[in-house]
Amino acid sequence: MTHTTPPHTVLATVDLGSNSFRLQVSRVVDDQLYALDVMKETVRLGAGLTAEKNLDEDTQQRALACLARFGERLRGFVPGQVRIVGTNTLRVAKNAAAFIAEAEQKLGFPIEVIAGREEARLIYLGAAHSLPDTKERRMVVDIGGGSTEFIIGSHYKALVTESLPLGCVSYTLRFFPGGKLTRSNFRDATLAARNEIQRIRHEYRPSEWQLAVGTSGTARSLRDVLEINDWSRADITLAGMEQLRELLIKQGSIDAIKINGLKADRAPVLAGGLAIMIAVFEELEIEKMIVTEGALRDGVLYDLLGRQREKDMRDSTVGLFKRRYHVDAQQAERVNQLAERLYRMLAGEDVDQDMLKLLSWAAKLHEIGLTIAHTAYHKHSTYILQNADMPGFSKREQAALATIVLGHRGDMGKMAQYISQPALWQAVVALRIAVLFHRRRQPLALPEVLDLKQNASGFELKVSQSWLQENPLTASSFRQEVNQWKTVGFKLDIVQE
Repeated sequence: MTHTTPPHTVLATVDLGSNSFRLQVSRVVDDQLYALDVMKETVRLGAGLTAEKNLDEDTQQRALACLARFGERLRGFVPGQVRIVGTNTLRVAKNAAAFIAEAEQKLGFPIEVIAGREEARLIYLGAAHSLPDTKERRMVVDIGGGSTEFIIGSHYKALVTESLPLGCVSYTLRFFPGGKLTRSNFRDATLAARNEIQRIRHEYRPSEWQLAVGTSGTARSLRDVLEINDWSRADITLAGMEQLRELLIKQGSIDAIKINGLKADRAPVLAGGLAIMIAVFEELEIEKMIVTEGALRDGVLYDLLGRQREKDMRDSTVGLFKRRYHVDAQQAERVNQLAERLYRMLAGEDVDQDMLKLLSWAAKLHEIGLTIAHTAYHKHSTYILQNADMPGFSKREQAALATIVLGHRGDMGKMAQYISQPALWQAVVALRIAVLFHRRRQPLALPEVLDLKQNASGFELKVSQSWLQENPLTASSFRQEVNQWKTVGFKLDIVQE
């Protein structure tokens, strides 16, 4: 039996950025969040990427030491209170999986590596909650350590999202070797950034938005420096940034940077961030940009708050996919209800609520591949779920969804390489058997005796003998299923009662 827990009054998030790691603990009051504690450490994870795209050992150890401190702060929290997200560097690092496994031990909570467009959506959500709720369309730009996110949105909804591989850490390392601040280095960096931004320019032209907004460290640093040095008034402007660039060129090197209002931890990556922001202004024809304090970690917290209040973005995404791929909603719901029932049988009193949600979403989306072809449609469904932009879902959640859907039909021998988690096996079994029962795609009177249990050798399905005699096609499918499960070392016993 499961129990509904009341919403948490304190939430926490950790943002594992390519430049800085940030932890924020916030108190929930009605529909608003108020910060209780904020921790930031400049880890520069992105600077630890080798030419082979591996995180070097020194950077890993520096990051893990930081996360051990964060982990101490998070002691006593439960999973529903905490969400930890990784961004560009953890998306591209080839050895990210091994690092994440160690990092999760330090933190005590799972890490979600989010896609670029999901990062953009969350950034906009955080920015929107720190701005007046006006009707204008805003273009939000967030220059991070390894990527830059561009979002056009209105109110609290992101309408257009994009993520480009432009980062203040990566661009400083790439275009300012040895820390040299020359005119040619700035020119090369700005042109390279403009070349990337040109690919999305048609969607972000000035006619599409009324207000430009900057978020996160680069934007805040530029605003502060320009204002303190009287190069701009509270906003970022192209003229002000050009004056800053001239000063940096005169100073000649990153080690020699001395500028009023510039924090010490921002100086090593200022050149790359400035070149990118100049490119953004020039390519998107921005006259001025305001800066807001809300960013990714705030968006993650508000998204987590929404999940508590049954306003889960993932439900909206599943609904959108059902419409986009013309899912037979009645069939999906029939399969969903039986799959959830079977999973609860397998799990007993220890129901994994997160896995139950994933199973429900998988049941609703398992046939989306039919829009491509009936033959091997489960593989088409799997490919879509693995690779599509799915707002609200982490990469790990998408992978789990894809695995459950892949296993719902076809050769079971393929599944052993994808599944190690017992709850995931249970979800695959539940969906697979639910699909077999509902093959006729019509309302079905289920057998009076129906039970599914897991034992030491595999799974045992109990079905009324009279029901199987009345449904010979399903009975035949179950006999074939017994042989399928032998290929993965499990027994599936069909007990007729």
